[in-house]
Amino acid sequence: MIKTTRWQASGLLCLALLPMTGHAKNSLTANVAASSNYYWRGITQSDDQAAVSGGLDYATDSGFYMGTWLSNIDFGEAASTSYEMDLYAGFGGTAGEIDYDVGYIYYAYPDAADDIGFGEVYGSLSWQWLSAGASYLLNAEDDATSEEDMLYLELNASFPVFTDTELAFHLGHSSGDTVREWYGEDDSYLDYGVSISKAGFTLGLLQTDLDADDDLKAYVSYSMDFDL
Repeated sequence: MIKTTRWQASGLLCLALLPMTGHAKNSLTANVAASSNYYWRGITQSDDQAAVSGGLDYATDSGFYMGTWLSNIDFGEAASTSYEMDLYAGFGGTAGEIDYDVGYIYYAYPDAADDIGFGEVYGSLSWQWLSAGASYLLNAEDDATSEEDMLYLELNASFPVFTDTELAFHLGHSSGDTVREWYGEDDSYLDYGVSISKAGFTLGLLQTDLDADDDLKAYVSYSMDFDL
């Protein structure tokens, strides 16, 4: 697995997902999770070590939601920071048989030595077992990237198998000058994976087509959600 991070130009679930939609009433929920590794778009954010995360989400019956999510991270010497804090807000709803979701997410690193935070706008459409999404880099702090050019497209599918078990597939494509700056290869790459989940436990495999990070990776995680 690649040992450099997204902050090194020479060379970024669990796969990171967009906030969920479909709330039927005003609600405040919390989530906690532990994983053998924290991956973002196929790249480790925890230096191949375990990660513990948690978050809070507030949603209204109108479809508006907002929340925050935190996880320990390790970018090595490239960026001296110990945790990531995501802040997001959006709107989701249903049109016929299609669920939709649009919003903004900011990836913050409060204890980082440099200014490496960045924000994306995102949107997704879902129909039964299939979903497609797009995220675009909207703004970035000075030390995050000099290019501010990155588009992420993803396609996901999930199916019930056996008893209370879900099988999921993921395909993602990152492109733009920021991708070249972060990874020092081409200006685009693919990440793809498969996972199986039951009773909060997830076992998954993932891979990218980056030359420096094309090995097959496995992870296991456990997550819980709470109504507050």
